[in-house]
Order: sequence, then structure tokens, then C-alpha cells
Amino acid sequence: MLDVNLKAPEYYINRELSFLDFNQRVLAQAHDERLPLLERIRFLGISCSNLDEFFEIRVASLKQRQELGSLTGGPDGMTVPEQLAAIHERAAALVKDQYELLHQLVFPALAAEGIHFVNAKTLTPAQRQWVGDYFAKEVEPVLTPLGLDPARPFPRIQNKSLNFIVRLSGKDAFGRDAELAVVQVPRSLPRIIRLPPTTGEPGKTYFVFLSAVISTFVAQLFSGMKVEGAWQFRVTRNSDLFVDDEEVDNLLRAIEGELAQRRYGAAVRLETSLDCPEDITNFLLRHFALTRDDLYQVNGPVNLNRLMAIYDLVDRPDLKYPPFTPCIPKRLVAKEDIFAVMREGEVLLHHPFESFAPVIDFLRQAAADPDVLAIKQTLYRTGPQSPVVDALVDAARAGKEVTVIIELMARFDEAANIQLATRLQEAGAHVMYGVVGYKTHAKLIMVVRRERGKLRRYCHCGTGNYHPNTARVYTDYGLFTCDEAVGEDLHELFLQLTSPTRVATMQKILQSPFTLHEGLLEKTRREMAFAREGKPARIIAKMNALIEPQIIQTLYSAAMAGVKIDLIVRGICALRPGLPGISENITVRSVIGRFLEHSRVYYFHNDGSPEIFCASADWMERNFFRRIEVCFPIERKPHRDRIVEDLESYLADNEQAWVLRPDGKYERANADGSPTMIAQQVLLQRHADCND
Repeated sequence: MLDVNLKAPEYYINRELSFLDFNQRVLAQAHDERLPLLERIRFLGISCSNLDEFFEIRVASLKQRQELGSLTGGPDGMTVPEQLAAIHERAAALVKDQYELLHQLVFPALAAEGIHFVNAKTLTPAQRQWVGDYFAKEVEPVLTPLGLDPARPFPRIQNKSLNFIVRLSGKDAFGRDAELAVVQVPRSLPRIIRLPPTTGEPGKTYFVFLSAVISTFVAQLFSGMKVEGAWQFRVTRNSDLFVDDEEVDNLLRAIEGELAQRRYGAAVRLETSLDCPEDITNFLLRHFALTRDDLYQVNGPVNLNRLMAIYDLVDRPDLKYPPFTPCIPKRLVAKEDIFAVMREGEVLLHHPFESFAPVIDFLRQAAADPDVLAIKQTLYRTGPQSPVVDALVDAARAGKEVTVIIELMARFDEAANIQLATRLQEAGAHVMYGVVGYKTHAKLIMVVRRERGKLRRYCHCGTGNYHPNTARVYTDYGLFTCDEAVGEDLHELFLQLTSPTRVATMQKILQSPFTLHEGLLEKTRREMAFAREGKPARIIAKMNALIEPQIIQTLYSAAMAGVKIDLIVRGICALRPGLPGISENITVRSVIGRFLEHSRVYYFHNDGSPEIFCASADWMERNFFRRIEVCFPIERKPHRDRIVEDLESYLADNEQAWVLRPDGKYERANADGSPTMIAQQVLLQRHADCND
């Protein structure tokens, strides 16, 4: 093996730039004219919301580090200032692409389908009259224009809210010169407004953006004054919560306090209208303590992800993906007693191709079963009015011992999780918040049932959240098992989460922060040893992100030893495949399609006795060392074969897959004249007739 320094920066891709590349791949879906039009608009909106969160969390973190004087970078060697400069260049190009797509492709394509967006220049007299009445009756009463002068300072601007800065001339009622005012737009107002049907134009639908309505009639807010111009702007703020692990004495109260401040964190980005005058943009930049590199001027609404509302406002199934019904495995359909099915053998579900309903049925049956004594579950994201929470509430009210580990620090779901924690406590459930300093990211249910005088554990382990809505659009695996060793492992894990206890020795499960990282390194080194002996050696790993340096270095070493490594990484990937003498045996591909690829699957050839694991963890430092994660084995041969078949489908995808090159750029997988292969479509067809 070559004597090389596998820590050299040139062997790593910057994680922030890798994320922006991922978001560019998402936006590429919106460019793809083969996709249904309204689905393309959703991808445009997703790329915008992804970028928002990127600035709220990642850019905010880099700015904080810069302010504190920490300029060192990560394994790729880029300093913090270098990263911020590169982010601005890459993000500005992405934003330009988003708005060019909006005007050059989306609006014309919608118009061709009879769906029109109008503005001040294109309103007909009748439409202008209606929009003016709408402004007077529905918009103006809830707006409060705020003049800017020594007695009326600049108002507090909420994170990502729509605002207008207005230039005025003339004197107000008190004889004062008025130059500038700010109009804040409440979130309660709809951002897209449907106009009434136009006589003589059947089949045509007209919409107008709220921002266009306000800019058209803003002068009515300033009676007696002359409005010289009005320009929309939006500020993105640091939205990461800070909770001091050493000082906090009540996690719930600490997070509630932080949530109140999130809307007004430090500004990290300013978006303005493209035509906003330079003196106004400079004024705003100074006020928010930002620089020109933090400014993004846009040709359209400052919040394009609001455009996604059109998906539900237009009843056009022909412009959407064909509907599908997730199937239910025949074993679960044949018997109503899910416990009896599990005793016959493990059940593997693959969402969204297979229904999430059996998971809810599992909890409901446990809640109603007089032989069930206890239910223990982790909750990270569940969504509002969750049937999962309903079942847990019913179980608690029925006298079951219900213990729920709720992760209060689930980003942007903190407030919802506080509400469901209160609801569960009121029902009599034991609600815990895990271990301070470690996010509980594992996806687990354990039901304890009395059978023939003995206790038996029935478990569900998953790669995704217990969220019925996302289970229809995220790809995830879930395993039902009553394996005794797995049940004992989960029992020990729940003890760790609810009480002071030792680090348990797990029989089958790998767990962060204790055994998962070293376990994966050990299995990778085992493949390396097989390769050195001249035996076939292979690793296939599917995840959302790969950035942990030691894992990457070990993968490089394994590839240099002859292990064939295929990585399916949806988003961020810091590893460079195809480097001569280093990673020629490694391929990396990203699949972006109808469903969000979310499952984490690890395959090790193991000298012909394959080991397959599913997990809640990506290969990132936070998942290995700062979270509680679970990696569980898939032991039933039909299930292992099925997962391998799924993985091979992703590796053969030549339509929705992107291949990572050694230079860090992605290119679409080349079909080379081969028949079109779309992995997600293959999986939909494969599960059209469910088997287990």
C-alpha cells in the first residue's frame, strides 16, 4: 500500500459547498421538463427552503466562529473567511438560477396550462379593481406602517418575514418631513391570492402574489404623502438554539426561553428586490450589521418557497405525480393480531412503497391489549395531530406504563414537541427528554406484553421518524421484531435514556455514542483484511451525509487494499471518489427523485456471509459522538436479499442519479444507451403486489 497522508486537505470536499451542490441537484429537478409541472415547482420551493435553513444554521455558525476569532477550517483546509466567500459566490449563482427558472420556465409553463400570475403591469382594469378592493378589505386593516425618525426607531424584524421599505416625500400630519417607513407583513396573510374567474375565459385561473398587491397599493397607507418607491426585503437570522449543557437545570424551560428569541437572532442574510436603490440597500445592510457579501437581490418575491402553495391551490392531477397507494405486506393483511405475525418472524417495511399504517396499528393494538403492560418509545418528529401520539395517549389512559423519550432539540420542531410532551404528561405518560448534551435521534418502540406467565418484548426499529406524513414522501425502512436479544438491547438502551446506568454491552445493536463508530470501522477493516487475502470484499452504504474524517480515512485505506465500495449519499459528501491510487475503488452517487431518500443502510460482504444493518445515523461526527443513535441488524435472509436488490437498483439508476467526480463536481449518471432505470419507479412497481 502506498505511504500517503490520508488526512491531506486535497482528499476532502468542503461540507458547506457540498451542501450547496446538493441543493443545486434539487433545483435541477425543477428544470427537468420530463417531470409534472407542479412537481417541478415543489422542487423549486424545496431548494429555496433548504437554502433558508442553510443560512439560518450553517452560515450563522460560520459567522459566529469568525466573530470569536476561530478561523480554522475542517479537514478540507478552507478557513472560515474562505468558506464564507465561497458560499456567497455559490449561493448567489444558485439564487440567480432559481429566479431565472421562475421567469423563463415556470411562469410560461403555467400560463400554457391556463394558470397565470398577474402583477401591477399585467392586471386588467377589472382585476385591478378587485385587487384594490381586496387590499382595502383584507390587507390594509392588518398592516401597520412604521415611520423611521428619532422618535420611531427601526422596528424589530422577524426572521424570514416579508417587509417593505418605503421612500416618502412631503410632510405628515404633524408637519414633519418623512423620508422612510417600514411595512411589516403579518404571516397570517396568504402569500398567493386567487382572483375570481374571468368571464369569457373558461379554464383560466389567475393568481397574484401578496407582495405584488402591497407594492401596487402601498400608497394608500400614506395618505397625503408621496410614495417615491417601495421595495420588499427579508432578513434571515441565526436560528440555532443555544442551551448550556452545564448550566441548564430545566431543559424544557431553557428551550422555551430560547424559542422566544429565535425570531430575532443575529442577521446573516439580507434579500431585497432587484430594483432596490443602492442607498436603501446600504442603509439596510448597516442596520443589520451585514456586508455586501450578505446581500442577495432577487427578481421576484423574496420568499420563493411560498410558491409551493400553488400545488394545493390548483386542482390539476395531470400536473402532478400519479397517485399511488402504499401496500401492506400480505402477512399483516392475513392476520389482525400483529403480535402473532411477529412471533412467526420479523416483518420489514419499506416506506413509502409500503404503508406506515402497520406502525400505527402496532401502537393501537398495544394500547387496547389487556396483556400489554408497558410501551416505551422515542419521538423526534411526529407532526401535528399525530395518530402515533393519539395511540400513546390512549395507552396511558388505559393504565399502561407509557414512557416517551421526546427530543426537545429536534430543529424547528421544538415548539411542537413541547406541546405533545404536555399532552402526553396530562394523559399520565412518563415523559423524558433524554440525555442533556446528546440528541435522542434513535427511532424505537418497545412493547412489553405478558404471555403465559412470562414477559415478552415486541419492538419496532426504524430509520425514519414516526411521522405519518413524511412516511409518504421519505424512503425509510422499519423492522418489526420480537427477537429476544434485540428486545434486551432496547431495554438497556431505554434504561440509559431514563435513568443513571452503566454503558451496557449490546448483543446485536450498535449504538451511538458508544459502539457505532468503532463498530463500522471494525467491519470496514475486516473487509480490508479479506481483500488483502485475495477474497472478494465489498461495502455498500446508503445515507444522507458522509463527512466524519476517520470513517473517510478508513474507507480510503480499504479502497487502497482492494475493497470495492459503493456509496449512495443523498446530500453532503466530503469524500473524493476516483482519486488515482487512493479511491479508485470507491463510487459515490446521489439520487434525487420523487421521494426524499432518507434510509440509512450499511452492507458488508463479510467473506460471503453478508451483514446488513439499518440505522438512524448518517456518517457524521454529530451522529457518532453527540447523538443517541441505533443501528440494527437485518437477519432474515429474504429481507437481506430484498435490501440488496433495493441497493443494486439505486446503483443502476441512470435517470435520477448523480455521480460524484474526483474534482468534487456531480454529473448525471450516463445511461450509455441502456434502458432507462429509475430506482424509485422500480420500487413502486416491485411493491405493487406486496409480499414479505
